[in-house]
Amino acid sequence: MFLHASTRSHRTVQLRNYALLAALFISLNIFMPCAGVAAATPQNAGQPSMTLTQVVATMVARNEERAKALESYQGRRTYMLVYQGFPSELRASLVVDMAYNAPNTKVFTVVSQSGPKWLVDRVLKRLVRTEKDAQQGKNRKAVDLNQENYNFSNLVYQPATDGCSYILSVEPKTPSKFLYRGRIWVNDRDFAVCRIKAEPAKNPSFWIKSTEIAHTYEKVGEFWLPQKNRTMSKIRLGGVATLTIQYRNYRILASQTINEPSVSSSSAR
Repeated sequence: MFLHASTRSHRTVQLRNYALLAALFISLNIFMPCAGVAAATPQNAGQPSMTLTQVVATMVARNEERAKALESYQGRRTYMLVYQGFPSELRASLVVDMAYNAPNTKVFTVVSQSGPKWLVDRVLKRLVRTEKDAQQGKNRKAVDLNQENYNFSNLVYQPATDGCSYILSVEPKTPSKFLYRGRIWVNDRDFAVCRIKAEPAKNPSFWIKSTEIAHTYEKVGEFWLPQKNRTMSKIRLGGVATLTIQYRNYRILASQTINEPSVSSSSAR
């Protein structure tokens, strides 16, 4: 039985849309819990002699301790979605204001939106709802960047003007579409993650050929917060879907004094 040309075209578009939804849902699931990583200056800052175990232990301990110090902040997000491929280019955007209150409350207010309504509602606004769910304690623990969820290897020290001098490879202990494998850059002064280049540990959909994720952080006061996320997915049916998230206009409203945890060289080995 042969399908009419218009029917084939309609089904192709439906499959493409399904693939697009799956591709763009990756990035936020992986990186939502990363917001609110705090920073401070350790006594042994910038020493290239630190071992892999020491760098990881210091990073995890200080992230946990100082994340608790961030009580409240605000910021603006701009989500931009672009699909280039058959049968035409698609674009959608969503601008929201976000207010965070510890320990796990985020309130989003839509400022503006543009593009096809189904893309805005089914993808971009869905990502916002997913972030609220991902903030909950149980979900957060499952994707935290620590020794329980990841294996760390291949430590390299390359002095950098921005301090992002420690480069590590990360591999999840469990193949999950909510975890990633790739490289992270750790600031040699604050021991906070400042860059990530990775791919999902598990392909979330047959319709996706490959996905590349680039995530950067910026220092705001004494805290490191998301700056930009770019997720590019190649669709098996053809075309490329790119989701870009810009974070700006941060205001730290309330924070506690950061007490440095004790992570000695001997105990970190």
